[in-house]
Amino acid sequence: MFLLLLLCMCGLLLRGDAQDRASLWRGNDRSGRCQYTFTVPSPAESTCPQTGGPEMEGLKARLGLLEVLVSRLTGGDTGGPQASGARAQAELQEALNRATGERNLLRGEKDRLERDLGALQHRMEEMRRDMEKLRSRPCPPQTPMVPPSSSQQNTGPMRPAAGSSQMSHLMTRPNRQGDSSSLRDSAWQHGHQGFQELKAEVTEVPAPDGSDENTGCGELVSVGEPVTHRKADNIAGKYGVWMQDPEAVSPYGPNTVWRIDTIGTEVRQLFGYEDMEQLSKGFPSKVLLLPELVESTGATMYRGSLYYQRRRSRTLIRYDLSSESTAARRDLPHAGFHGQYPYSWGGYTDIDLSVDEQGLWAVYSTSKAKGAIVISQLDPNTLEVKKSWETNIRKTSVANSFIICGKLYTVSSYAAPNTIINHMYDTATSQGKTIAIPFRNKYHYNSMVDYNLVQRKLFAWDNFHIVSYDLRLGRNQVN
Repeated sequence: MFLLLLLCMCGLLLRGDAQDRASLWRGNDRSGRCQYTFTVPSPAESTCPQTGGPEMEGLKARLGLLEVLVSRLTGGDTGGPQASGARAQAELQEALNRATGERNLLRGEKDRLERDLGALQHRMEEMRRDMEKLRSRPCPPQTPMVPPSSSQQNTGPMRPAAGSSQMSHLMTRPNRQGDSSSLRDSAWQHGHQGFQELKAEVTEVPAPDGSDENTGCGELVSVGEPVTHRKADNIAGKYGVWMQDPEAVSPYGPNTVWRIDTIGTEVRQLFGYEDMEQLSKGFPSKVLLLPELVESTGATMYRGSLYYQRRRSRTLIRYDLSSESTAARRDLPHAGFHGQYPYSWGGYTDIDLSVDEQGLWAVYSTSKAKGAIVISQLDPNTLEVKKSWETNIRKTSVANSFIICGKLYTVSSYAAPNTIINHMYDTATSQGKTIAIPFRNKYHYNSMVDYNLVQRKLFAWDNFHIVSYDLRLGRNQVN
């Protein structure tokens, strides 16, 4: 390139008309490099269009300022604005996520409240219909009692006539709650001596033979077919526990039914129902949030408190229903927990609490017992162990267990539709034996079996289904 410029310059210098107008400069440019500059006047143009001047300089100044601003906005030399922009974007994203979460929570709460409102409206409609039926029902006719004649008063106590159906019904009818109000009819308020003597004679009628067939504490004879009361609404109810308090404390009564769904890592909700009918309809009257997470299906209810095992620990919790607070807590000494000695179906069923005629019990195992079932009777107030029995029944070999009258019974299988109750251990004699009482798993995954002292039945939770079994106990054997 340099040689070409020299040749061009020499050609122009040879021409006489350009000899005094061509020029060559050599010098360093702004970057310090050597630069040759060769200028030649235009042969045809006297002047060039203006390419500089104030306008061009002003435009260059504005472009330079714009470049500086763009450099600062995009991070420029220091990166400070870029970091600030990233922080602002992160904060906006966090605020958006927080707002989205709160919106989802509010939507969930709204849906729950709408469901509760619908259930309450449905319940109110049922109560209104029941009230209308009661209003439209005619009152039963009242038959006034004929006063005894003077001859009857003088000849001794009045006795029911032979074949009298009314008097027979009066003498054999069981004493039910509320019957006393029916005796307040004005026809029964006469102070005749004959009536007073009849009343005394009725109270002395002995109960018929066999009336205590299923009220004693003999051995278990048979278990009836399962009766289904309700199916759980969602996956959280695949496993669970339901119960009643045999010695209920106000404001709850013995008819109140309690339920806990035990699927999930945050098991804390305790649902209460006024009675079995409301349970079957799925209308809870009370929902309590427990202070500690629940482990598996071993909870029970007794004397106004819920007893349960705290998640991932051997700690037992006594939760008082009236004050809705923890009343006592204590570790069950040496008890296995969280999958060390569960029932054969698993589910972290290491500690199983239950209640019978003799009080509060815990069924579990320890490393000292080498996996054999240990039975302990607990103090219901302090949760201290009062007495313990070690059996020879491997806990992981049985599907479930329950205690009736101080006797432990174990269920052989949780999944077989037709299985047996295969072991019995009597804490009164510290002796056990093998038995074979038929037992049905109707829905093929029985995760909870407990004795219900209120109804003297077995309560069970079989693969989403809440079921119960009638029982038949033998008479006590007197030695």
